[in-house]
Amino acid sequence: MKDKENESSKDITSLLSHLAGEDYCYLTTTGRISGRPHEIEIWFGVKDSSLYLLSGGREKSDWVKNLLKEPSVTLRIAKHIFTGTAHIISDEQEDTMARYMLAEKYQEWEEGRTLSNWARSALVVAIDLRIE
Repeated sequence: MKDKENESSKDITSLLSHLAGEDYCYLTTTGRISGRPHEIEIWFGVKDSSLYLLSGGREKSDWVKNLLKEPSVTLRIAKHIFTGTAHIISDEQEDTMARYMLAEKYQEWEEGRTLSNWARSALVVAIDLRIE
C-alpha cells in the first residue's frame, strides 16, 4: 500500500509541476449555509503536492468561510480535476514561502524588492491534493 501511495504522490507532484504555469485554477467549496458547490477563479502557486492560495479578504472571504466549515474541496487546473483538503497555514516558513511564490508568479516580485500589500497581508491557504 505504501508503494502505491508513493507512486501516486510522485504522479501528482509531476502533474502539478507541469500545471504550475497556468494562470488560474478553479476552486469549488461547499457553501457553509446552502450546502451547494461554489466555484471561484483564483491565482495559485504549487509546491510538491500542495497548492497555495492567498485570500486578500482573509477570513471574511466567502470561499475561506466555506472551507473553514468544510475543508474538502475540488480544484480544476486546465482539464485536470483534483480533490483535496484545505487548511490555513500557521507555519511561518511555509507562510513566507507561499507569499513569495505567488508574488513572484503574479506580481513580478524579485529578490530585494518589497512584497506588495496583498502579498504581505493576505491569508495563506494550502490545499493538499489528490488526483480525481
